[in-house]
Amino acid sequence: MKCIIVLIYSIVLKAFLHVLWSFTRVIHVPFFCFCLTAGLTVSSSIRILDKRQDCNQLGLKNCQIKNCPGERIAKPRQHAPNGPEVGPHHLGVWMDEHGPVSVVNVSWTIKSDGNVKVLRGSQIDFLDESTNQSLCVQFVFNLSKQQNPNLSKWTFSLDGVVVEPHHSYRVSILNLPEPEDEPESLRMNITIPGCDDTRIQEAQMCLENGSLWDPHINHSVDLNKGLGKFSINVLFEAAQYSERYQVSIHSKGFNSSKSVSKENKTWLTVTFEFGWRQLPQCKMELLIQPFFVRCKNDCWRPKKDIDLCKYYPPRTLIIKACLALLVFGGVLAFLLWTAFQKDPVNSSLSAAKQQPEGFQVRERRRLLVIYSLDHPLYKNIVLKLSAFLATKCGTEVFLDLLDSTRLGVLGSVQWLDWHREQIESSKDKILILCSRGVKAKWKAMCGDKQVFLREDARSPMGDMLSPALSLMVPHFIRSSSFEKYIVAYFDDVCSEDDVPSPFNITLRYKLMKQFEELFFRILNTEKHEPGKVNHIDGLSEEKYHQCASGRALRDAIEAFHAYQLEHPQWFEEELLESSNTSSEICDDAKSTINLITYREPESAHVTSHLNTQETDFIVNTSGLYVAEELQMRTSVEFNQLISENMQHV
Repeated sequence: MKCIIVLIYSIVLKAFLHVLWSFTRVIHVPFFCFCLTAGLTVSSSIRILDKRQDCNQLGLKNCQIKNCPGERIAKPRQHAPNGPEVGPHHLGVWMDEHGPVSVVNVSWTIKSDGNVKVLRGSQIDFLDESTNQSLCVQFVFNLSKQQNPNLSKWTFSLDGVVVEPHHSYRVSILNLPEPEDEPESLRMNITIPGCDDTRIQEAQMCLENGSLWDPHINHSVDLNKGLGKFSINVLFEAAQYSERYQVSIHSKGFNSSKSVSKENKTWLTVTFEFGWRQLPQCKMELLIQPFFVRCKNDCWRPKKDIDLCKYYPPRTLIIKACLALLVFGGVLAFLLWTAFQKDPVNSSLSAAKQQPEGFQVRERRRLLVIYSLDHPLYKNIVLKLSAFLATKCGTEVFLDLLDSTRLGVLGSVQWLDWHREQIESSKDKILILCSRGVKAKWKAMCGDKQVFLREDARSPMGDMLSPALSLMVPHFIRSSSFEKYIVAYFDDVCSEDDVPSPFNITLRYKLMKQFEELFFRILNTEKHEPGKVNHIDGLSEEKYHQCASGRALRDAIEAFHAYQLEHPQWFEEELLESSNTSSEICDDAKSTINLITYREPESAHVTSHLNTQETDFIVNTSGLYVAEELQMRTSVEFNQLISENMQHV
C-alpha cells in the first residue's frame, strides 16, 4: 500500500513540475524585461521605460533580452564576430507612472558578412558621465542568414532609455562573443540638449524649469502731471510651477523691484510709482524673475523695454535755467576761493582740514596667491586681480604664472614652501582663491576621484594647487599661523560651496563685493573702529572699476560669467581622462592664448602719490593713493611690467 501511494505521489509531482516549467518558459522574456525595468527604476536614474522591447523579428532564433552577466565570454578571433555598425538615435518624450520624461532610442546594425554565423547577440552599455551611473543590456539571438527577410541588414534597437537634459552619455555596443585579442565595439557619445530643445520641452523636468512658459508681458503708463509722477502697471501671465515672482524696473542709476505671489491666479499685476526726478534716463528695462521648482533662483528671466521719453514735458527752459545757475555758482565759488586764499590764517586752517585722517603702513605688503587653473578665462581673472592689487593697492604679489624662472629652478613644492616660510615669518598674507577646481582637487586629496584639468596640462608648472594645499592646510589650522591665510572667491563665477571644508572655520570674502574688507585684512587693520568706519576710496564694488586695472578685472569677470551662462557644463568639459597632455590640448593651445588679453588704459600716466623718501604707503579713510602706471598687455609681458612699475616706489 505504501509503495502505491509513493508511486502516485511521484507521478503527480512530475506532472506539476512539467506544467510549471512550460508556463515559466512562456512568460520568461516579458517577465525578465519587467524585472529589469523595475530594478533599474529603483537603483539608477538611467532606466528603460519600454517593457516590450522588440526581440521577435522574422529570422531570429532564441531571441532574448536580459541583464548583463558579471563576466563576459571571450573567444578567439576566428570564432568571434565583427563589431556592429552605428544606427540613428532619436530623442523624445515618453510617459511613465509619474509623468512625461525625456528618453532616447539607440539602434545598431549587423554587418552582412560571414561573421553572422558565429554571432550570438549584442551588448549595449550606457554610462551617464555626469553621475557615473550605468546601464547594461544584452540581446541574445542566433541569425540564420546574413540579411533579414527584407534583404537588408539586421537592425536592433534599445528604446525608452530615460535621460536628463544637459547630461552626456557614453554608449558602447559590441557583438557577442567578443574576441580575446581586441574587442571591436561601437562607441558614441550622446549629449542631451537643454530644455529649450523642442524635442524634450514637454518632459516633466523641463516643465518644472518653465520650458513652456510665455508670460505675455503687457504694461501701461499713467502720468500725473500735477504731482509730476509716473505710474507703470505691469501685467503678465503666471506659470504652472512657479508660485513667486520678482518684477524689476531698472536703468542706469535707478532700480526698483517688487515681489508678487501667484495665489491661484492666472494673471498677475504689479504697479510701480515714482517721480520724474527719480529717473536719470527715460528708457528703462522691465525684468521678471520666476522661481520655478527645479531651477530655483537661476531661471530664465524675460525682459521688455519701456520707453517713457514721450511722457516727459519739454525740458528746454529747465536745462537753460540749470546751466545759468551752474555758471553763476561757479563764478561765485571762484571769487570766494580767491578771497579765502589771501588770508594766511584761513589758508593754514584749510590745509589742516584738507589733510585726510589716515593710517600709515611702514612697508609694502606682500601677498602669495593660491588658485586652481580651472579655465583660460579664470586664469585671466587671476592675472587681472594681481595687476589690480599691484597697481591700485600697492601690494607685491607672488604668483606662479609670474615667476616661471624661479619655479623652474626650485620646483613647485620648494617654491611654495619657501614663500610660505617667508610670509609666516613676516606680516604678509597668503590669499587662497576658491573655485570649482579647488573643491574638486581637495575632494580628490581626501580619496575621491582624481581630477586632471586641461589648463594644468597646458601649464609648464602643472597643478600647483594640490601641493599648495598639502603644504598649507596643516599650517592653516594652527592658531599661531591662522591669521596668515585669507580665503576668498569670485561671487559672479564661483560660489561659497566651492570652499573646501577646512576653510569653513574662517571668513570667506566675496569678490569684488567685499574686496575693501579683504584689503583691510591684508593691511592688518580693522575697518570698523570705535566711533568710526574706515573707507578706502576706489576699492568698493561700485568704484573699483573706475581705474584701468579695475576695468580690466571687471571685464574679465563678466567675460567668464557670460561664458558660464552659455556653457553650463564648462567645468566637466575642462576635465581630462588622465594627467598626460593629449593632442586635443595641443590643438586648442593657439586659441587659448588669445583669451587672455588686456586693453590699453585711457591714460598712459597717472601721478603717483607714494612717499618715496620714507618708502611709506599712505592709506587714508578718504582715499587710497597708489601708482597706476601700467600698460595692460598680454600675460607674457605682465611680470616685466609690474617689476618696472614697482621701481617707482
